[in-house]
Amino acid sequence: MSIVSQTQFLLRQEMSEFVCQNEGVWESCAYSRRSPFKDTPNEDAIGMIRVDDETAVFAVADGCGGMRGGEQASCIALQMLSESIERHDSGPDRLRVAILDGIEQANIAIQELKIGAACTIAVVECHRGTIRAYHVGDSMILVTGIRGRIRYQSVSHSPVGFAVESGMLCATEAMHHEDRHIVSNVVGDPRMRIEIGPSIALGQRDTVLIASDGLFDNLSIAEVVERIRKGKLPASLASLADLAHARMLGIENQPCKPDDLSVIAIRPDPSVRFV
Repeated sequence: MSIVSQTQFLLRQEMSEFVCQNEGVWESCAYSRRSPFKDTPNEDAIGMIRVDDETAVFAVADGCGGMRGGEQASCIALQMLSESIERHDSGPDRLRVAILDGIEQANIAIQELKIGAACTIAVVECHRGTIRAYHVGDSMILVTGIRGRIRYQSVSHSPVGFAVESGMLCATEAMHHEDRHIVSNVVGDPRMRIEIGPSIALGQRDTVLIASDGLFDNLSIAEVVERIRKGKLPASLASLADLAHARMLGIENQPCKPDDLSVIAIRPDPSVRFV
């Protein structure tokens, strides 16, 4: 039984594009832009899958740079995810199975290209007032309250990410680290593993952020949280994107890593109350 009522992709975006939706019980705004210093395709991809009036799935896939077919891998990942969700029956328990199956099918399909392509993926399942995160690689998922308290932050599957989580590196040191580009877990690798986050009941003013590493390689967690935690969602995301782009251009004397950038920001509709 098909349960997907609306699916929207942002693929191979060359210029900045904002896509905002306010349907059902979720408000979302997405942005994708190619790295400012390259003329090859944007290897990031965004997927927004509305399942029903109370349920949606949002995903960011980031093709691995320096490898062939990065943009192809990210597109395949989102296509497999969408098709898997469409094949499964409705219900939050079945949706989790569909997401896991979609990522695993993408892993097989990308390997079958036999060109060494790979990507990372970060997925958030939203049902009523609850979310659950899934990720492979270093695209990050962050949940923050309006006062800036971080309720959830995924751990990047990378040597630097694990070093920060263990306390061996601080976040500032990580942004300057020479190995910050190395990823230890990707879609397209026979050893791929999927990390599943906890079920989180969102507050009415919480914000969920999904982003490729182009965001957190250029902005600190504090800078991201300060810009996304409050205000109208489109304006908050625009402020975040503008600062990231300025940082990539080297306008400020701060860590700089030009890269493709894709971000989705999600909030519960404030007019909806869950019981």
